[in-house]
Amino acid sequence: MKSQSLSKITVLVALLLGVMPAISAPVVTNVHGEQRPDTHLVDVYYDLADADSSSVSVRLQVSADGGDNWTVVPVVNVTQAVGENVTPGHGKHILWNAGADWDGQVSKAVMFKVMASDTAPAPDGFALIPAGSFQMGDQSSPLVGYSSELPVHTVTVSGFYMAKYETTKELWDEVRAWGMAAGRGYTDLAAGNGSVASKGANHPVHSITWYDMVKWCNARSEKENLTPCYTVSGATYKAGQNSAVVCNWSANGYRLPSEAEWEKAARGGLSAQNFPWGNTITHSQANYNSSSSYAYDVSPTRGYHPIWGTGAYPYTSPVGSFAPNGYGLYDMSGNLWEWCWDWFGGYTAGSQTDPRGPASGSNRVRRGGGWYGLAFYCRVAYRFNYGPLVTPYFIGFRIARSSVP
Repeated sequence: MKSQSLSKITVLVALLLGVMPAISAPVVTNVHGEQRPDTHLVDVYYDLADADSSSVSVRLQVSADGGDNWTVVPVVNVTQAVGENVTPGHGKHILWNAGADWDGQVSKAVMFKVMASDTAPAPDGFALIPAGSFQMGDQSSPLVGYSSELPVHTVTVSGFYMAKYETTKELWDEVRAWGMAAGRGYTDLAAGNGSVASKGANHPVHSITWYDMVKWCNARSEKENLTPCYTVSGATYKAGQNSAVVCNWSANGYRLPSEAEWEKAARGGLSAQNFPWGNTITHSQANYNSSSSYAYDVSPTRGYHPIWGTGAYPYTSPVGSFAPNGYGLYDMSGNLWEWCWDWFGGYTAGSQTDPRGPASGSNRVRRGGGWYGLAFYCRVAYRFNYGPLVTPYFIGFRIARSSVP
């Protein structure tokens, strides 16, 4: 298969007859796909009707085995009439760059599925982060960041859902218990919080590896009858520490946000600001380590947070202890650092759409600063990295979901 050209695939198509309770749901018909000669580009055409909506959400799925499995083939590099805010009409067109997503692969049983849905309310505990473009990187004047935050570049992000809160110890324990039950396969999920005493069930979980978080996302997805996002060699990732794990961004299950998603969400709809709420920070806005070293740290109290900085480490605060940002997200600066999906790498100057980091690396990205970090590290542009096997008590995570039916 590896040596065969993608141009040899036989393109089959599938029409999704959506099971929708409302008779006014979007209807997709006349789906057909055509591969452009001597290229790895595939054109998918369809008709879209909706009696009561001027725009709907559309996504493309691809099966390589005649429709038995729709989660293995990645569908990331798609443009035209796909994503949020697609207008109904005839002859709608999706362009899929199969060479970028599925390079070196071939099948004679390829099928396409075009799925359409009205914009749905965010799931409980999540906020909808709208699709759109933003300037990623340090935009302060004068610059307060460092080289890894530059150059500032335009990033377009598809709409997605972000958890309002960092994952709590209580929620971690609930999902972990489900996954560790006999027969479910999640045999090595860490207990969390390590040797450091837990501050409480409503504090964010910590002392778990990046791999634990990814497997936990899959466990929660299965627990709630959603499609897991993470696989290794096509199988749902459930155990071990495997750097070959891949993410199916089209799946409707839980996952870590990409770094670009995280920064867009953290900014809360603002631009050119240091923090989710503006250009200065105080202890009334976040749980962090205040210092007079930075002009934008204007807190009247210094050091660790006067309320939460007591007892034994870590000095975490209950999730949601401070006001949310413009998207309704809490603790995007301070409390715990948060893991992202991406391998750590440098920025490029060109504009990008839904970037997800380098294909490989040694360290994963973490964002947001924390209870022990200074204001500098709590800026929305600040980016740092750590090996995915570490289990510190200053890194946690919050989960995301793709905006799909």
